[in-house]
Amino acid sequence: MARMNNEVDSQGINLIGKGTRITGDIESEGDIRIDGELIGNLNCSGRVVIGVTGKVDGEVTCKDSEVSGCQKGKLLVEQHLSLKSSSKVYGEISTGKLSIEPGALFSGSCQMGEQLKHEESQKLQEA
Repeated sequence: MARMNNEVDSQGINLIGKGTRITGDIESEGDIRIDGELIGNLNCSGRVVIGVTGKVDGEVTCKDSEVSGCQKGKLLVEQHLSLKSSSKVYGEISTGKLSIEPGALFSGSCQMGEQLKHEESQKLQEA
């Protein structure tokens, strides 16, 4: 006999679909994928994926991130940031590790390393 569980999964995957525009700040304990547009800041305890059609205009703070779309603003990634060949990133990057595919566009500044990883971890815990 199956047992029903009415608890909300706080570690779920959130999706902002293509054609959807959100203006305002978002906080999430789970992962989030953006294929639409976000104008505002995003604070996420998990992984952030900005799809090919995704656009973010604001500060993104997360554990891991993969960018295939457009990001304008600060990217504060605790562990690993991956910029795919179709990505366009304008702004400041702060990450533990960075990988950039050929064809990706990045205009701004970048800081990376273990010290930044520790500082970002403290910021995520305070939030």
